Amino acid sequence: MSKRIALGLLLAATVLGSCNRKIFPTTAKPTAARPVPEAVRATNLDFRFLSAKGKAQYEQQGGNLNIRIRKDSVIWISASLIGFEGFRAYITQDSVQVLDKLHREYYAGDYAYLSKRLNVPVTFDMLQALLLGNYLAPVSEATVPKVSTESAVQKVNYQQAGLLVQQLIELGKGRVQQLTVRDSVTQNKVTVNYSDFQALERNPSPFAHTTTVQLQQGQSAPATLTITYRNVDVDKERLLFPFSIPKGYARKK
Repeated sequence: MSKRIALGLLLAATVLGSCNRKIFPTTAKPTAARPVPEAVRATNLDFRFLSAKGKAQYEQQGGNLNIRIRKDSVIWISASLIGFEGFRAYITQDSVQVLDKLHREYYAGDYAYLSKRLNVPVTFDMLQALLLGNYLAPVSEATVPKVSTESAVQKVNYQQAGLLVQQLIELGKGRVQQLTVRDSVTQNKVTVNYSDFQALERNPSPFAHTTTVQLQQGQSAPATLTITYRNVDVDKERLLFPFSIPKGYARKK
């Protein structure tokens, strides 16, 4: 059950790859995240170490989540139910390691694993931005977003590889409050809403303590993932990212 919750969380990372594999080759070398353009009024969360604990509800299943991030370096995810950890992931810029305790299996390799499981390409920077609620820049530097302001909200739009991307930024907070990506051909759509912004200790940027992801494929009913954090700590301490493969676990290809 916790495995499905964690994979549901990773669905959020598919928003820019949901229709076109060729724009995100899984063997590409990692690149440094680009800064937010001057015209875009979003303030990305800056930190060295972040720890977040909470609950996740994916479709009809729920469980606990523990997320740790070393900025631009490591994402560590643990999902559990009733105190039993069923899934752990250790993700870097160029590698993915996943431990499935429920089935005594593990995977160690590159991003082909996540791309295969989710049926879309995935990158480290994409997953990090979506977990943090940071501004998601176009993959191509040649893509120039269209920026407009309506009342207290800035709207940022761009098109890329058949995708229509829109981000709504709350000017008062300087944070992304909604991200929508739609495939102009299939009409598949992903909407990510960030809410319940709360101030963090040791960091001036408010953090969304509730994240809701809706994935709409064609005319089918949308799948929904809701993450509710109960506490988020930034740079409180240097975090550890424990990950090891127990004896007797089978390696998945």
